[in-house]
Amino acid sequence: MRIRRAALVAAVLSGVVVAPAQAAPTGQIRLDQIGFGTAEAKHAYVLGGAANTKFTVVDSRGKTVLTGKTGASTGSWSDKFPAVHPIDFSALKTAGTYRIKVGSTTSTTFKVDSLNKLFQPVANSTVEFFQAQRDGASVIPGRLNRKPSHLTDRSAAVYEEPVFKGEGGDEIAAPLKPTGVKVDLEGGWFDAGDFVKFTHASSYSTASMLLALRNKHNDALYDEAEFGLKWLDKAWDEKSGVLYAQVGIGTGSEEFGFVGDHDVWRLPEADDKLDVKPGDSQYYIKHRPVFAANKPGEKISPNLVGRVAGSFAVAAQIEARRNPRLACEYLEKAAKLFALAKTDNPGELVTAFPHAYYPEGSWTDDMEFGATQLALAAKALNDKRYNQFAKAAAHWAKEFLATADPDTLNVYNISALGHADLAGLLKKGVPGAEVTESQIVGDIKRQLRQGADAAKSSPFRTAANVETWDVGSRTFGFITTAALYEKVTGSAEYRTFGTQQRGFALGTNAWGTSLIVGVGAKFPECPHHQAANLSGSINGGSKVLVGAVINGPNDATLFEDLGEMPEGSVACTKPYTVEFNSAKSVFADDLRSWPSSEPAIDFTATGVLGFSLIANG
Repeated sequence: MRIRRAALVAAVLSGVVVAPAQAAPTGQIRLDQIGFGTAEAKHAYVLGGAANTKFTVVDSRGKTVLTGKTGASTGSWSDKFPAVHPIDFSALKTAGTYRIKVGSTTSTTFKVDSLNKLFQPVANSTVEFFQAQRDGASVIPGRLNRKPSHLTDRSAAVYEEPVFKGEGGDEIAAPLKPTGVKVDLEGGWFDAGDFVKFTHASSYSTASMLLALRNKHNDALYDEAEFGLKWLDKAWDEKSGVLYAQVGIGTGSEEFGFVGDHDVWRLPEADDKLDVKPGDSQYYIKHRPVFAANKPGEKISPNLVGRVAGSFAVAAQIEARRNPRLACEYLEKAAKLFALAKTDNPGELVTAFPHAYYPEGSWTDDMEFGATQLALAAKALNDKRYNQFAKAAAHWAKEFLATADPDTLNVYNISALGHADLAGLLKKGVPGAEVTESQIVGDIKRQLRQGADAAKSSPFRTAANVETWDVGSRTFGFITTAALYEKVTGSAEYRTFGTQQRGFALGTNAWGTSLIVGVGAKFPECPHHQAANLSGSINGGSKVLVGAVINGPNDATLFEDLGEMPEGSVACTKPYTVEFNSAKSVFADDLRSWPSSEPAIDFTATGVLGFSLIANG
């Protein structure tokens, strides 16, 4: 259930009292549970305890290899834990397996090794999540024994844009109206823990995976990126000039007699077995409605154009040597779509129906990304349109900078991805360019500096605000942006900042949990994900949704009422998190807590790219 605004969440969550906190332990050691590169700065934190306390680092045989003292408090976490003390063990540079001891408390094990050995497996895990998210006939059974699903999407009916109303903008206001058009949109990835598919998030995910693949070839990653491209190729109907934006509808309507995807807890393959006819309440569960971003021949929302065209263009770069004919086809798809961008008063951007699920307002960054990738594809294929695309990329970069958008890398703002490649083009020279390399690199740095400044006041040096929304999403964005900055500039200025954000995602947080399922010593066991809940394990082990990135901690007010477990679900809640919550920030490893525990392809796609960059430079 991806609803991206706190107002909507608060409307759903009200009335139940949170379980009383247990007595708090002391001296909890928090660190990156995967480990550290041999030459990296290395930091852990003690939640509680006192400054100037001796710590020791011991190897796998229990031999002490390093000693030191905890530092002065970096800040108060909660009433139970009024201080957080840093441990700097950067002097440890020998590969091996270690633990940290502070008094009677011992940390989980971690490794020191090459970045490739440590983090390529993490990147591989995030790709596995996408395999588990596959829809259609070409599913991969995997750990959850996935089965083909939603084969009816091969002949899906297209409907007029649905009408919404209400304070949150997500209440159906009129019956759905078919257009009489049918399309094949079988395949693709589920967006999150439900089974709706969005071009908005799918194109961001495909582009991120392709950028990772361009950085370093990997067979599983190539297959998954190709799977995403195949679905985007269906979503972009070149003949009619229509880009389809969504398959399925999350919101149902009691007034108009139908349930939506978010109203039914089941395995996806169950939908094809339904015996329903028009007018039945579950008709749209089996026969999923499709919604277009535009009418035939009309211009298309520029945010979608930029990221979908950009995906095709990155694919063209990858295939330029492998399969030049296919690369040219991808370039033409991208160019034709890019020309249809509605850049003159685009109005409300098309993301999802309702728009409140993904309330994006930024689009010049998408156009910069699309034009930049078109330029790189043209260059790889010796296409004469290179200068045209490169000049357009610089133009849209200038337009983006003029917005003074303060956001950082996430599904709503992909400027860092466009900047990272445009900087290289500008360095070599783009005739008539409206921006300079210095300006573009400066904006990447601005995003990192913004995060680094915020991290200074955080007890765990976390850049994303754990008291608000999208912490996981933006944390992975900072991880990736730091890696991109170093790759573009050669500067290690933000390397330690990136390592600190990676640490937060992999266990250096109050709850001592990784934000990636199946990665680290402690990870979420109750993700808000229907297939994982019904086909997997709720107590760890191998049958879990490996690689799924969850959103993590959130505004405490969103958890005042988690309600009942979804009907038909396997009840799952882990109480260990409660004692580590603060008055303003909560993380709930609980099936009901989708603000914390629901994974999504956009979160995870940023992880695919970020960990690939870390592992492969």
